[in-house]
Amino acid sequence: MTPDMQQRLLPTWVPDSVVHYLAHTEGGQSIREIARDSACHASTVLRQIRKLETRRDDPLVDHALDRLSSNYVSQPSPRKIKETRQMASAHKTEMLPEDQILDQEAHRILRRLCETGAVLAVARDMEKAVVVRECEGATARTAVVDKEIAQAMALKDWIVCPNPGRISRYAITATGRVALNQMIARMENQAQGFAESQAVFANPHLGEAIDGMPGRSMAGRFSASDSPLVALARRRDKDGSKFLSETLVA
Repeated sequence: MTPDMQQRLLPTWVPDSVVHYLAHTEGGQSIREIARDSACHASTVLRQIRKLETRRDDPLVDHALDRLSSNYVSQPSPRKIKETRQMASAHKTEMLPEDQILDQEAHRILRRLCETGAVLAVARDMEKAVVVRECEGATARTAVVDKEIAQAMALKDWIVCPNPGRISRYAITATGRVALNQMIARMENQAQGFAESQAVFANPHLGEAIDGMPGRSMAGRFSASDSPLVALARRRDKDGSKFLSETLVA
């Protein structure tokens, strides 16, 4: 495989459903062929393709699919794409975010979207998307992100826009919340290293019930929407004024 083909392989963050969609629409492969190569039922592939066709009303999804189509290289099968697209992570694919950058930016934006009243606003003629939060009649901008990152997040079904328009407003989905929790867990594990594992090996009964008393769970985490900043933003002084101004919160 030439370096030019390696640079045009699909990034690893691209969902399998999109790989199947591109194999059918760009590679010209039949649904049965894709299903056989991917070890799944033909009806599953058909549902994936139909779902993506209906989602093209979403401007972010539509533009993301156009960009992936322009970077698509026809391979013998979707399975071959899955085996080789990992090689593309070491190369910058034109107009597509890299895996590490997507994780970093998605973690930052999804946390903001967990806040009450927060949406991701995307305008057709703007290169950036912004997270805005409405609170008691006031609107504050809390984050800015490249539109390419927003397109990848929409394609992965982390955000959704019920009513696309000149200015489309996206909210975080249940899938996006699960992905955010996984990102937070990975970051915590990287920060803690093996300290937690060593504690378990040193005391194998940690977390178990002792003398009829319930054990202490090590897996408890706070929700991303219950951040200290959001809690302080809701508080007020004795005179009724906000404890933190909208400028400080932003």
